[in-house]
Amino acid sequence: MHHFRLLAACALSAFAASPALAQQGQSMTTAAPAEAPGLTFERVFASPSLNGPAPRAVKLSPDGRYLTLLRNRADDRERYDLWGFDRQTSQWKMLVDSLSLSSGRTLSEAEKMQRERQRIGDLKGIVSYEWAADGKSVLVPVDGDLFLAGLDGSVRKVEGTVGGELTPKLGPKGSNIAYVRDRRLWAGPVTGSARPITPEEPNADVHWGEAEFVAQEEMSRFSGFWWSPDETRIAVERFDESMVGVVTRTAIGADDTRTYQQRYPAAGTPNAEVSLWIMGPDGSNRVEVDLGANKDIYLARVDWAPDGKALYVQRMNREQTVLDMLKVDPATVKSSVLFTEKAAPRHWIDLSDSYRFLADGSLVWWSQRDGFGHLYRLRKGRWTQLTKGDWVVTGLVGVDEKAGRVFFTGTKDDVLAPQVYALDLAMPGRITRLTEPGWVNAASMDRSGKTLMVTRSSDAQPPQSYIADSNGKRLAWIEENRVEGAHPYAPYLASHRPAQFGTIPAADGTPLHYMMITPPLEPGRRYPVFTYHYGGPTAQVVTKGFQGALAQAIVDKGYIYFAIDNRGSENRGVKFASAIHHAMGSVEVEDQRAGALWLKQQPFVDPERISTFGWSYGGYMTIKMLQADPGVYAAGIAVAPVTKWQLYDTTYTERYLGDPGKLPEVYEKANALADTRRISDPLLIIHGMADDNVVFENASAIIAKMQGEAVPFEMMLYPGYTHRISGPKVSQHLYETIFRFLDRNGAGSGK
Repeated sequence: MHHFRLLAACALSAFAASPALAQQGQSMTTAAPAEAPGLTFERVFASPSLNGPAPRAVKLSPDGRYLTLLRNRADDRERYDLWGFDRQTSQWKMLVDSLSLSSGRTLSEAEKMQRERQRIGDLKGIVSYEWAADGKSVLVPVDGDLFLAGLDGSVRKVEGTVGGELTPKLGPKGSNIAYVRDRRLWAGPVTGSARPITPEEPNADVHWGEAEFVAQEEMSRFSGFWWSPDETRIAVERFDESMVGVVTRTAIGADDTRTYQQRYPAAGTPNAEVSLWIMGPDGSNRVEVDLGANKDIYLARVDWAPDGKALYVQRMNREQTVLDMLKVDPATVKSSVLFTEKAAPRHWIDLSDSYRFLADGSLVWWSQRDGFGHLYRLRKGRWTQLTKGDWVVTGLVGVDEKAGRVFFTGTKDDVLAPQVYALDLAMPGRITRLTEPGWVNAASMDRSGKTLMVTRSSDAQPPQSYIADSNGKRLAWIEENRVEGAHPYAPYLASHRPAQFGTIPAADGTPLHYMMITPPLEPGRRYPVFTYHYGGPTAQVVTKGFQGALAQAIVDKGYIYFAIDNRGSENRGVKFASAIHHAMGSVEVEDQRAGALWLKQQPFVDPERISTFGWSYGGYMTIKMLQADPGVYAAGIAVAPVTKWQLYDTTYTERYLGDPGKLPEVYEKANALADTRRISDPLLIIHGMADDNVVFENASAIIAKMQGEAVPFEMMLYPGYTHRISGPKVSQHLYETIFRFLDRNGAGSGK
């Protein structure tokens, strides 16, 4: 599921008739050049971004005066500053300049790893912020330091902070602040100094207030503490990872090599033991929540009821097939099971943030209980299904409790182009689409359910964002991002090649969606194909959104760019996803083969020059595809591939493959090491030498095995880089390396 940050509460009047807001992001209109230059990899990864401005974290101030967002700089696409639109003056201004607050301090290893978990490790400057309840200041972390920045231009460092504080959060009323430091939770008044409110543990493997590794990496839960609405209580996670196995992670850099003794729960080994506690904001009256006798569970989600009279805890079993919603009395910390969600046979629980506890005591809840992801309402012990059909709800956007309306994104009209919809709780069968067909849409909403913030893109239009009312009427652009005039992509628009879409049947007849971008086709000429795949769960590659400048640069080099979503991928329902249950590396490989064989039948495709590329799970897929189908692909590129699933973490791996101790044959078949002798086509292996996600041992294992078998391959390693391997010059180097490899091995275009 996709996760969207909700906006702060506001009134519609904050945006009505704001011409300056509506014009923000537009450029002077000029005619496009008659002949556009070809895109190079150097330009694709340089600044300014060819996508145009990329605002993040759009919010509204509590008093509705400011619309705020993080905007990246034109001269540094990865550095973000805080900007605000003042509706009283109709002016945009930079509220916080990240460079002015930057100390240049190197982030701690804990901070770096937390950013890696959030997939923002390459961003600089301000990566998050939080409005104070009075709307007069903003909590801003910069380079590990915490600042309260006033709208009058004043900036003060939060008292008592020393740098390296993790997950800082203001209380809902704005009176208190809390953060994690030195494995303890610190809290105190915003106007004073915080102090530790959890015990000092002699065991260095015990942490308070943090989310454990697998919660961050695989459950999209990054917080380990939760303020009650009135700030009189705080729920705090404690985890002990002393039973978790230690791996020696070697981060090989250009100038030095560092080793880290990291607690890493590999598949089939113990997880951290997690408990949940409730205490006062000063640490008083600390009591443990009853999570049940079984300690080998996952603490999936924690939420306070709107009135603070109950704490709701989602508890999931180790197998990830049963999820209990616990209702906890904060006074007694006794818990009861409100309801239980069970996975379909040969499937698993997909955790979601698409749920909302309402003031009337009811709950809007996302579930796959009928085979597709849909919304339900639990009220007074009875369930009502709000959406249904052979399509999925991709996200709960917001709820207008006064009007009884629910807003969500879904694939009701087009699986390749999610839309924003609304329904009435009293008549849920009547669903109204609020966005334009043909665009890929995502959305967030203010807490009251009155104002939408929509982000959308289409084939030739990079992401745009706008404010809309609850009927979908656009009130003002946040970032129109029109590709014209001085827009970075405008010079290349004339040569932009449109994406084409269709379906190819899988072996069992299931339609598989593909996307293809071709250069201008000359009669009688056959073209090489660069196929991109991911193939794993929770991802959808083929959509009608903007494919990005990288795809166009590959097409400019004379390639056909092609992708297909195999069985096991996202947004097609339980049956489609569960095809990989205890069978990774099977149907995904078959379906990618179906795409390659279809390509070979096209008169404009050179059947001897079809290459395949994948990263992470996609890199694993590249290796499995070359093993399964020698001769089908002219060459394969595997970036950061998993080669041995026993090396990957418990939560992800066991969700799909089960326990390796009980199902060794499943792992043996899924791994990418047994059949390396079958690889006869050119293979390029790429890996970051400081990768903490798919650890480098995955690469070294297959490298050593193929060397020992005298199986030829090529490799490119990146010292100091993690799972991302990104940056203006290193990204250019990576892709130029890939296409030189294809040219050398007869799979290239020669350009």
